[in-house]
Amino acid sequence: MAEMTAKRLADVAEGVIRPLNQTELKSATSLVKDLIRQEPDLADMLSGDGPLRSFILAAFTLSPYLREIATVRPALLVEALSGPLEPLLAAAVVEARAAWQAEEGTAVPSEGEVMARLRRAKRKVAFVTALADLARIFTARDTTAWLTAIADASVAAAIDHLLLTGHETGKLTLKNPEQPAEGSGLIVLGMGKHGARELNYSSDIDLVIFYDPEAGILRDPDDAMETYGRMMRRLVRILQERTADGYVFRTDLRLRPDPGSTPLAVPVEAALIYYEGRGQNWERAAFIKARPVAGDIKAGESFLRELTPFVFRKYLDYAAIADIHSIKRQIHVHKGHGAIAVKGHNVKLGRGGIREIEFFAQTQQLIAGGRMPDLRLRPTEQALTALAEARWIDAATAEELIDCYWFLRDVEHRIQMVHDEQTHVLPETEAELKRIAFMLGFIDTTAFSTTLETVLKTVERRYARLFEKEEGLSSATGNLVFTGQKDDPDTLKTLKSLGFERPEDISRVIRTWHYGRYRATQSVEARERLTVMTPDLLKAFGESRRADEALLRFDNFLAGLPAGIQLFSLLGNNPALLDLMVNIMAAAPRLAEIIAQRPHVFDGMLDPSLLVELPTRDYLGKRLSNFLTSARHYEDILDRLRIFAAEQRFLIGIRLLTGAIGGAQAGRAFTDLADLVVEAALAAVIAEMEAAHGRLPGGRVALAGMGKLGSFELTAGSDVDLILLYEHDEDASESDGVKPLDTLRYYTRLTQRLIAALSAPTAEGVLYEVDMRLRPSGNKGPVATRLRAFAKYQREEAWTWEHMALSRARLICGDESLMDEARTIIADVLSTPGDMARIAADVSEMRALIEQEKPPRDLWDLKLIPGGLVDIEFIAQYLALLAPARGLALSTSGLSTADSLRALADLIDANDRDICLDALRLYTDLSQLIRLCIDGPFDPAAVPAGLIDRVVRAAECPDLKTVEAELKRHAKAVRKVFSRVLAVR
Repeated sequence: MAEMTAKRLADVAEGVIRPLNQTELKSATSLVKDLIRQEPDLADMLSGDGPLRSFILAAFTLSPYLREIATVRPALLVEALSGPLEPLLAAAVVEARAAWQAEEGTAVPSEGEVMARLRRAKRKVAFVTALADLARIFTARDTTAWLTAIADASVAAAIDHLLLTGHETGKLTLKNPEQPAEGSGLIVLGMGKHGARELNYSSDIDLVIFYDPEAGILRDPDDAMETYGRMMRRLVRILQERTADGYVFRTDLRLRPDPGSTPLAVPVEAALIYYEGRGQNWERAAFIKARPVAGDIKAGESFLRELTPFVFRKYLDYAAIADIHSIKRQIHVHKGHGAIAVKGHNVKLGRGGIREIEFFAQTQQLIAGGRMPDLRLRPTEQALTALAEARWIDAATAEELIDCYWFLRDVEHRIQMVHDEQTHVLPETEAELKRIAFMLGFIDTTAFSTTLETVLKTVERRYARLFEKEEGLSSATGNLVFTGQKDDPDTLKTLKSLGFERPEDISRVIRTWHYGRYRATQSVEARERLTVMTPDLLKAFGESRRADEALLRFDNFLAGLPAGIQLFSLLGNNPALLDLMVNIMAAAPRLAEIIAQRPHVFDGMLDPSLLVELPTRDYLGKRLSNFLTSARHYEDILDRLRIFAAEQRFLIGIRLLTGAIGGAQAGRAFTDLADLVVEAALAAVIAEMEAAHGRLPGGRVALAGMGKLGSFELTAGSDVDLILLYEHDEDASESDGVKPLDTLRYYTRLTQRLIAALSAPTAEGVLYEVDMRLRPSGNKGPVATRLRAFAKYQREEAWTWEHMALSRARLICGDESLMDEARTIIADVLSTPGDMARIAADVSEMRALIEQEKPPRDLWDLKLIPGGLVDIEFIAQYLALLAPARGLALSTSGLSTADSLRALADLIDANDRDICLDALRLYTDLSQLIRLCIDGPFDPAAVPAGLIDRVVRAAECPDLKTVEAELKRHAKAVRKVFSRVLAVR
């Protein structure tokens, strides 16, 4: 890249690639004609039947992604064909690097403008390098270098933009706003292929971010975690959010220290302490390729120098060698590491793949790099060459592996070039495999397969030879004998090594299982299946924190299980399911109790898409509809609703527990589930009422969801706040059924039936506890409310707190026309300006009264603590009532508290709003998790260690003490906002 030549696509050789088939060729020919009409400059370039035209047509048949770019941006094709490639790419890289800067005579670009500039530059580089690569004008070395260059430029520009934004908003004080990263102490390391300048065509980029609080750019060092955390979330958004211009790079920040329990940006000192005391084998290997790519480059280089003793150990001792082999054992069990094949083979993770070549070099770099600094090289090819020069491997091995490496990288690029997908797996079908073969210049799939198999077997042979003396290391975990009355001494050692602190107790428990003392282990078959899975079970539990406690909870679960064969079969054949079971037992007693009482909820955990597919309303609705299809009568419908709700609540909880969704997503999913179930129950109740009592002339019913149901914020254990509204013809006196009822009794009984349908306990449990105290008459009057009475009450009699509650109301099901009328009434009531001085006084008084009558238990009572959820909800509800007085036509009905605060942004200081939103996010994540895992209050001294781990992870903090400090900080800040907002009026 440093020495640019005049490589041009116009110089493409004849026949480097061939079209996929005649059908695709006709389509590509038509497209080229369209492009020439749009861009006349292409006419001369692509006229006739020369090599360039043939190449472009073939490329468009082979890569739908390139064809799409040319269709959307034909000018890019003109640029690619018009002149030398390197200057064009270099200019795109420069454009990306300067994306944060103002162009002459213009203002500093907005975040949206920065994102657009980066995406345009990335698209240009991706398009041009792909064409040059397919044309064999670029080698894989060139392609990876240019892709890395645009990644470096993009990340650096995004970081500079964020630093400058922080400076302009007063969060930071930069030393030189013209060079924002200079002396900032913000370290951005590119890891893996990014660090080694070896990026794939459709790579994600792995970044690790550290900051030095002593660098002096933070206005308030106490805000470091919040400031940099927010900055990194914006960084990910800038780089990977898909817009009309595409995306820049998918961005992964999970290579940071202990990613489950640390913030997105980690203080330098904390990182060094972590690596020195807790650094993992894989982290040592990862840091071989680490490279400062953005931010304060000098600080990054200094950090890596300090980390050198961790990565490259001083002495080549047996402990170090054992450490290296432990990485090998991790690699051996890695997903995708199957037998050599062609169709469906993973060229990165599969046997003989890219990962084995990288690992071949890295293991020896780790072993010898401490004594031989010349081996500390990032790129794989350079590392292999250096190992040969140091006589650590022979020259023939190095040359062979280098050739194999770049061939496999070529294959990988072709796989990704098809649809711009981050995949490393070859197609399963002959037709799609032919596409890859042709892109590589092979005459057919047979020739390609022969070459690929030779390469894979070569790599596998070299890789296996490196460790051929150590195959025994990855075998058994050790003795696990549970026969007889006495403990086997070697078994106790094995249990200790697996992570159990009280091996004697664990041994005794497992002997209990094998002796068939529980119903679940009474059959011979059940005990045999349990015996087979015991090693995996112990290994999985041993890896959890407080392994003894988690396994004893599993023992309690087994003790109450009516039968065990099905469960043991499921766990034995599904390692992922076993991991989930361990997570539940280690962190979530409430979920453990659910599966003990209702083992059928496990069925849903077998769905391979469980942790990938989000539980949207559409997703849940389709499943509920299918589940109710064969229900024939009222009781059957209600039982099926209970079964469905229990299973889906459990599965939403599993997603939350494993981190597949966050607190806000869980709240929406629990609410969508409640909406669907309540709607189905109402329909069933109405059908029953009509069968017994007939219909009322003009009779209509609608349900309003209030509280957390109205604002999409239900938790796993929430009840539902409902108001049943009805209306009928003026002259209607009674229903027309066999057993007629007058209007009041009709709707009263319908409401009572609905409450019973939802909350009456049956063999399948309870759907939801129902609270109807928010209706106009409270607990004193009828349970059903006529719409006109509801309207009159809200307009003439309702108290301030009732209007606050109304701001969260949401019509969830029933007659559409009645729902529309109710929405109009609610909107009309909430849009009527009120006496804001009185309302402010009422809100303050209500909050004080709650604090007096229901004081918080402790800091973890997130709802009631001063500055907790109630404060934030009251702020949002007060602002909703303030909007009409300020002449704003804003509605928060049916919005979450967070969305309400955003909608009411004009009524609250932006910083105050962000304080509330940040606190709400933390409270929501924690409260959703806690309510999922336990019943009752959160007592850190009494709850499972696994739950504490997940609470710490959800808060993105290193430990519980820091979480509590964060809660205090947020609560204090929110309480100040509450006082400011209410006092200003």
